[in-house]
Amino acid sequence: MAQRKMLKLAVGAFAMTAAMAHAQDIRVGVIYDQTGPFAAAGSVNASIGTQIAIDMINERGGVEGRKIVPVTVDAQSKVDVAINVAERLLNVENVDLVMGVYSSAQCVPMASKVDNAKKFMWANVCISSAVFKDRGLEYVFRAQVHSDQYGQTSCDFLAATSQEKFGVPVEKLRVAIIHEDGPYGSGNARANKEACSKAGMNIVLEEGYSINATDLSPMVTKLRRARPDAILHTGYSQDIGLFLRQAKEQGLKWKALIGHGAGYANPERLTELQGDDAAYIMNVDPAVAQILDPATLAPELGEVITEANKRMLEQSGMSYAEANFWMGFNQSWILFSDVMPRAIRDYGDISPESLRKAALDTDIPIGGTVQGYGVKFAEPGHPMSGQNLRSSPVVIQYTPEGTKVLWPKEIATADPVIPLPSSIAFGH
Repeated sequence: MAQRKMLKLAVGAFAMTAAMAHAQDIRVGVIYDQTGPFAAAGSVNASIGTQIAIDMINERGGVEGRKIVPVTVDAQSKVDVAINVAERLLNVENVDLVMGVYSSAQCVPMASKVDNAKKFMWANVCISSAVFKDRGLEYVFRAQVHSDQYGQTSCDFLAATSQEKFGVPVEKLRVAIIHEDGPYGSGNARANKEACSKAGMNIVLEEGYSINATDLSPMVTKLRRARPDAILHTGYSQDIGLFLRQAKEQGLKWKALIGHGAGYANPERLTELQGDDAAYIMNVDPAVAQILDPATLAPELGEVITEANKRMLEQSGMSYAEANFWMGFNQSWILFSDVMPRAIRDYGDISPESLRKAALDTDIPIGGTVQGYGVKFAEPGHPMSGQNLRSSPVVIQYTPEGTKVLWPKEIATADPVIPLPSSIAFGH
């Protein structure tokens, strides 16, 4: 009888210990598009980045000894699905927070719903400035760059290279702005128009289109008539492929094509879509970590980049870890290595309120993340409250010799190839 009682006590103690251990797990809702047009455009690669960050943190002992357990869902490249899965994760699955989100069209309404519910959301990839601008969000944070910075950066680059590379003063540089018409594309285009106009450039065309468009030839015809020196394009993989194909068919020429993340972030995909004619396309994005000089980063980050890059190539079968992967990885690493530990140590738990306070305490200097920029979030009352004020993108160019950093000049690894060589279908 005594033995049976002791056995029951032992079993009960084991069950309680197991339950307590499980309770210590940090359950994170991870939302990305595994299917639909956003998947191949970069969402899948971003999700791989997040999972690799989780694996590496767990292998190092987790967050203050607590294991991260991802609850991963597919948003299916649909806004309503993304919002529904976020609500299910928070209210049914009882995750501690939600993170991820590739598309700005999903991110804008999701951020509002999560914040209104006083839950915590960490945005990894979506870039639209509209996610935060003048919305007074308290429980949503983004270390990632935002679309106003994308638009500003490409125009700054054109202004700096107009005379030397295009052979004309800034006021005579002919620029076309084309974009998908969701929050992501519209936000970038708006920033492009504002920054390029302020620099005095001649904007010869501004045109938006649906992500689901099956024919962009009317827009291509307008571009042929407008004769731009440079085209600034914001789009996803599917529409970029359609644009490039129809531009080639109609004989459209340009001296420079500059993309703004998303579908332009993956050079291997661009080559699949357009072959050798994809050479010398430029892109504005946070830096791909493996092309940065580790000496310019915090000491431990070189090894982190090497290990993450190695795992990405092994798991994906790709030969190049592109920007979307690093966005997924970098934002996750910041959350798990900086914000979460502080929430537990300084505020006692990972409740939305503790995570909010810990995020506002974050103070990472430039060079302190794997993409080079620092992290300091805008405080409540700021027009962009919750947005990282130290984020910054770069201009890169895909060349036969590899990806080169063109801008800012302080970290450039090559001069831009402008105009395009005549061997490229789009070259003059």
